[in-house]
Parts: sequence; C-alpha cells; structure tokens
Amino acid sequence: MQSINYNLTGTVFDIQRFSLHDGPGIRTIVFLKGCPLSCQWCSNPESQSIKPVMMYKRDECIHCGRCINVCKVGAISPENENWIDRETCTSCGECANACPAGALVSKGKTMSVQQVIRELKKDATTYRRSGGGITLSGGEPLVQYEFASEILKASKGQGWNTAMETTGIGTVEAVEQVIPYVDTVLLDIKHMDPEQHKRFTGAGNEVVLKNAPRITKISDTVIRVPVIPGFNDSPEAIREIVAFAKTLTGIKTIHLLPYHSFGENKYELLGKDYELKHVKPLNPEDLTECKAIVEEYGFRCVIGG
Repeated sequence: MQSINYNLTGTVFDIQRFSLHDGPGIRTIVFLKGCPLSCQWCSNPESQSIKPVMMYKRDECIHCGRCINVCKVGAISPENENWIDRETCTSCGECANACPAGALVSKGKTMSVQQVIRELKKDATTYRRSGGGITLSGGEPLVQYEFASEILKASKGQGWNTAMETTGIGTVEAVEQVIPYVDTVLLDIKHMDPEQHKRFTGAGNEVVLKNAPRITKISDTVIRVPVIPGFNDSPEAIREIVAFAKTLTGIKTIHLLPYHSFGENKYELLGKDYELKHVKPLNPEDLTECKAIVEEYGFRCVIGG
C-alpha cells in the first residue's frame, strides 16, 4: 500500500455532509480553496483565492466595535463602504474571533489530511449503506493537488468511493498525481471558444481541452456543462461541446446544469459585484433543445446533477 502523508496541510473552506449530488449515493463534500478561474456565475466566490477571505454580514452586525479594536492593520471602519478595506485586510481572522454576533466570518481553514479524514469518518456508515463516499470540490482541487491526492489516497485506504468536481485546469503533474485516485470525475466543459471562455471565466480553455483526454483515459468521467444565458445556452455552443465530448474516452453521460443565482448574496458579503444579477435563472424545461442535442450524439443526458 502506498504511504500517505497524514501531516500534509491544505486550505479547506467548507465540509458539507449528506449531499445527494456530486457522485453516487450520499456523500460528504470537501471544498478546497483556490481556483484559476473567476466565473461570473460562480456560486462559491469565497473559494477563488487560496488564502482565507473575510465575509461581512451587514444585517447581523451590532456595531459593537470589537472588530475595530482587534484589527492590527486598521482595515475595519464604519467609514468603509463595506466595513472592511479589502486592500488592507490580511484575513487573519481576529475580527471574526472577536465578533459576538457572527457578522464577520473567515472562510478558509488550514487542515491536515488527518484532520480531514477524521471528519469524513463521522459519515463512514452512511457511505457504506448508501453506496456513497467523498467528493472533492472547490475552488479547483487541482490547485492544491498534493493535498488533494493525499486525501484521496487516504479515502481509498478506508474503502470509500471517491469523486471530484474539476474545471480541468491544472498541470500535467497535478492530473497524473490526483486523477488515479478518483472513481468518478465530474469535469466541467464550459465553452469551446477560447475568447468567450476567457471573457466569462477570466481564463482561456486551452488547458481544459488538453487535460480532458488525459483525465478521461484515467478515470470514469461525467461531462458537466453549466448552461449560462448569453454565454453558452445557444444550440451551436452546446453542439460544439457535445461534439468534443464525443472525441473523449468512455464518456456516456453529460449533465446540463441550469444557471442559478444561489451564490449571489455571497458577493455582497465579500464586497464584490455580481455581474449576472440581471440574468434570469433557467428552469429544466428551458434546456429541452439542449438535451435533445446531447441525446442526438448518443449520450445519456441529465438536467441538474
């Protein structure tokens, strides 16, 4: 059996239990920080920076001033538009520790592989009974690929099913070190046009398209397409993605994920603007034509997932 570095640490921003998506059965999702993309529709914007970030819940603030008193860099003031000067803030978390109302929350915690596995063991019986397991998400798990691979190796050592949500953006070394320990890869393919991809996500798609064949040759893979109005919801854009999926090894299923705005409130908590605030969420029936295109190419199509 391969050795596992249980002392290796990484940055986690959430552990979510009893998920019915993101892999078979009932799952626990470990959300890792850090992502090379900044998708306009991202529902976890707190995950994009690998460093901890502060979230400010204006409605819960009682203006007691304790956070101002403990901030060593003077980043907090009622004169700031969003309470926190993000350019000055070091995200040390002292203000969150001092806040009695929970209005300040630090998102991002250093954990060891051992600590993560200890948390996951709490749900081990659920995995066994439901055929579930653990899923790595983010952010982009390939950013912290050494940490991700050790969590996955340790999970496989426990006999748990493993899955990973990924944008496919990572080095060849990251792919080769992580993917062999993943039973099911949930791989996003967002757009085939590099310029459109860059405009809406902050980066081109070249690395995604190079890594997709590498990933699908190693692990069972489901292609997922977040369908975003004005970005890739046209029949032409979907057809190009599906035609690319046809060139990959072993792809049987494509998930179409209707656009939603569930993460919009997080942008305000981070002092950011949500660029798609005027875009109407999609319903499953809005993707009928897209679903037909997927099935035309011989794939099983799932809306949502």
